[in-house]
Amino acid sequence: MSGSVTPPRPGKSLPVPALVQNGLPKAPREEAERPLGAEVSEELRRVQEQWEAVEQSQSGPGALSAGSAPLISFNEALQYFQSAELKQCRKVPVPVPRSGLASLLRFLFGPPRLHPQLQGEQELALAMAQCALDDNQKVHMRILQTVYKRLTSSSLGCPRYGAHWEELGFQGVDPGTDLRGTGMLGLMQILFFVMDSQMLPLAREIFRLSQQETQSFPFCIMSVNITHMVLQALRQERLCRECNRRGQVIAVLNQLYAAAFLRLYHLWKGQNKTLADSNALLKELEIATRKKPKQLLKSLETYLKQSPTAEILQQLCPQAGTGEDIDFLGICDPQVELEGAARLI
Repeated sequence: MSGSVTPPRPGKSLPVPALVQNGLPKAPREEAERPLGAEVSEELRRVQEQWEAVEQSQSGPGALSAGSAPLISFNEALQYFQSAELKQCRKVPVPVPRSGLASLLRFLFGPPRLHPQLQGEQELALAMAQCALDDNQKVHMRILQTVYKRLTSSSLGCPRYGAHWEELGFQGVDPGTDLRGTGMLGLMQILFFVMDSQMLPLAREIFRLSQQETQSFPFCIMSVNITHMVLQALRQERLCRECNRRGQVIAVLNQLYAAAFLRLYHLWKGQNKTLADSNALLKELEIATRKKPKQLLKSLETYLKQSPTAEILQQLCPQAGTGEDIDFLGICDPQVELEGAARLI
């Protein structure tokens, strides 16, 4: 991007294929644990000072100056996608109807089908998963900026490209390259994680763990993998019963995403996991997401009830992260399969 100044790259995060296929070589960081908020690392402080010096002179798509991009709530972003013309994202895969013996076995032993009134919401979720990060879409850029600000507790905006994204756990200077397998849904689920009043303390705690010297891991790459697991569970009709029970699809996807991240956090921290353990841990998490979603969701509910910080935030901001109800309309003509770098198998 001409005319911009890119902060020095503090280190290189691992690409998605290495994370999900080959196991992760141990890659300790040079710094100790980096607390958030007022205790942001010196590395981030230096980078932020550089951004403040250059942001006002930046222009062009995605180059937002400090304070120019207000935070965006999850529901505001979701309403944008509901009303957007997602023409390029309409070829979205949905479960293939079974026939013959397979249909009979499903009727007798399989999961229920998704209620017809929830089909539009499912299609919207799958369409977002096919929608690429677009520099020319202001909402996309606001989502990206909000994720950065909430994770780092920074009031400053940041350049569209740069090594600061590696600090958040993307594999390079462009977050868009890591979203090829989950599209904007991958970014939207991080947005949910950091904008929901109950989830934010957990998100920051996991982010803090990801910055530790001995147990570090790429936070956003992990997030993309978890979103991919959730998508696969949706496409394989593993979530129909829970979606039907709650009368929602996207809310169930978000809750399952947070529940899976919570499970990863407990295992990673409690069993002193490192990058070398990530491949096996992700496979275990994928199985749990696909076969035991209800159990994961219950564990999240228990955690939130027992979390003093989450309870206090919920009392102070009871409406945060909820917003108005959204009516979902069918928008997709599903035909092709998801592709991308976040495949687990």
